[in-house]
Amino acid sequence: MKANENSSWKTVSEIDLIYRTKIKSSERPLITSSKSAYGILAGCWDPDKIEFIEQFKVLLLSQSNKVIGVYQVSSGGIAGTVVDIRLLFAAALKANAVGLIIAHNHPSGNKAPSEADKGITRKIKAAGELMDIRLLDHLIVTSQAYYSFADEGAL
Repeated sequence: MKANENSSWKTVSEIDLIYRTKIKSSERPLITSSKSAYGILAGCWDPDKIEFIEQFKVLLLSQSNKVIGVYQVSSGGIAGTVVDIRLLFAAALKANAVGLIIAHNHPSGNKAPSEADKGITRKIKAAGELMDIRLLDHLIVTSQAYYSFADEGAL
């Protein structure tokens, strides 16, 4: 074996998975319905952007449906945003989430889901099933109301 082959391991990046929280489980909000999820998400949305650009966020949930955190997956333009499912699940896995509620806003104020909205919902649900991470709902949020895929039987 050559000398430089022995030291090749030094050029490989080490991956370290760490999850830290400063919030006690007893202090985390509990999601009991689409309305409670909307209440938390509405509080996380920048009111100056909800009617300006489309953003996609995910509520990461524990086994008991308590909110571990909110992760902004993407921020886009007036009529859409790109969702990289790998980044969404990287956050879910790192937080040790077992449930997800995905959400995005429609700057137009229209709550009706588009075909693209339905397609990304199916993809995220299928990916989650492979990893035993449940997709509980997909909310389309506006500054005054929301649409719930789960409540409408569209999940």
